[in-house]
Amino acid sequence: MSDKSSTLRGLMKYFKPCRTQLAAALVFAAVNVAATLYAPILTGRAVDMIAEMIKNGGTADGLMPALAAFAVTVLVTAVSQYVMQLCLNKVTFGALRDLRRDAFDNLSRLPLSYIDSHPKGDLISRLISDVEQISDGLILGFAQLFTGVVTIIGTLAFMLSINVKIALIVVFLTPVSLFAARYISRNTFKFFREQTSVRGDLTAFVEEMTGNQKLVKAFAHEQAAEDEFAALNSKLQKTSVKAIFFSSLTNPTTRFVNGLVYAAVGIVGALSVIGGGFSVGQLSCFLTYANQYTKPFNEISGVITELQGALACAKRVLDLISETPESDDSACAEITHADGTLTAEHVCFSYNKDVPLIEDFDLRVKPGQRIAIVGPTGCGKTTFINLLMRFYDVDSGRIMLCGHELTKTKRDSVRGVYGMVLQETWLKTGTVRENIAYGKPDATLEEIISAAKRAHCDSFIRKLENGYDTVLGEDGGMLSAGQKQLLCIARVMLSLPPMLILDEATSSIDTRTEILIQEAFAEMMRGRTSFIIAHRLSTIKSADRILVMNSGKIIEQGTHAELMDKNGFYAGLYNSQYDNG
Repeated sequence: MSDKSSTLRGLMKYFKPCRTQLAAALVFAAVNVAATLYAPILTGRAVDMIAEMIKNGGTADGLMPALAAFAVTVLVTAVSQYVMQLCLNKVTFGALRDLRRDAFDNLSRLPLSYIDSHPKGDLISRLISDVEQISDGLILGFAQLFTGVVTIIGTLAFMLSINVKIALIVVFLTPVSLFAARYISRNTFKFFREQTSVRGDLTAFVEEMTGNQKLVKAFAHEQAAEDEFAALNSKLQKTSVKAIFFSSLTNPTTRFVNGLVYAAVGIVGALSVIGGGFSVGQLSCFLTYANQYTKPFNEISGVITELQGALACAKRVLDLISETPESDDSACAEITHADGTLTAEHVCFSYNKDVPLIEDFDLRVKPGQRIAIVGPTGCGKTTFINLLMRFYDVDSGRIMLCGHELTKTKRDSVRGVYGMVLQETWLKTGTVRENIAYGKPDATLEEIISAAKRAHCDSFIRKLENGYDTVLGEDGGMLSAGQKQLLCIARVMLSLPPMLILDEATSSIDTRTEILIQEAFAEMMRGRTSFIIAHRLSTIKSADRILVMNSGKIIEQGTHAELMDKNGFYAGLYNSQYDNG
């Protein structure tokens, strides 16, 4: 099955729940076409009446009723067109709402490995601009399809009833334009697929550059960014021109063929009028029908550009929906009692199977212990945290959390055990109060204020325009990096989870505030198992155990004093930072 047909089948399933509205649209399309096709008959009669009146003199008694019937027919045409379009709009936007919902739902369930390996801007493009492109193409395409099919059938019936010979001329010549359109469209889908792919790359680049403008400016990278944008923009321009050019050949080709059909009908009909076998009114009526019969072919060819673009975008969205989500864990166990124990046995993991990272990792953690993890960049510290949170699953071995094997435990249950403060802060668009209560939405204002005070951010919050009700923009708006990190710390202090993960949690905070935060952390960690990743080794001297990692393995472990007495790898790291050796 071709990409186009499989994409179309996948898209059509979203229209099945709207069968009633689709049927209603089809009925009103039939009414619209019937009224449209009846109008030429009334016009032809009026022409014959006027011609008879001019020829014989006098008045045409039936002219006024014919004109009144024509006015009613026009009104029915307008109303049916409106209702049909209303039904189609509801069907299309309802189906695309479900399509976008499924895409976002599946994106939420995809493993982090997929998110990490795809540009964020490209994923945004699929959910927003690609779906909009689908709606533009489908609304136009459905309207033309419904009215076009009924128009072709209706006009053909009327033409055959008037004159079979001339009708057959139209029937045999017009499909030539359809074959031409089909040939062109078959070869343009690949161009639209390339266009949507490049558009996704451009969106990803813009999202990346706008989100990191400080670094772009700090490294005077503006010109290089502009050059790269210009290259992508030029590539999009070239692919778009190519796609539009080849698809736009359809319309003039079909119009040329249909023009020849119209001319043939006019010539043969005129000869029939001269021969006396055809009236002027009948010729006028037949020419109108011939034009209406060819019109759907022209319109369908005219929307091929939109339809091809819509199908190319639909393929990208459906590809996202069809990506394999994280394994279903609904039947897995839940952690009902978090006692703070953790065991890692012969754990192996790597992002790339050809590049080993964590190998034969073993660890035993008792309840309430503070475990510090140190080591050079790339040694596997953050990767181990990712495994603890089940952001990734181990390749082999096992991790036991509170007596439950992680891979056999619900992810939400595992993540509910931990509170995390990361080096990279994240705040959502919303009030300060909502951001602190992100992990505990039912928290009272008093609880939120208490957590903010313990995190030493209450004072600067009260200086904001609306205090705790101040609305923060994207990623914290104009707050400093340190202020954002304090709000993230307050978020964890509010929820008070059984276990903690602190990954460079005070990296953006000044020394004076860091001392206060360390005191708050010490209070929060009392009785809670905690994992602390730190590059500044002075912050973890009081840890119950320090794990020294290198190349994915624990090469040393013990207290600060024990490791310094060994004068090994850890002592070398510590002395290189503080020149104490």
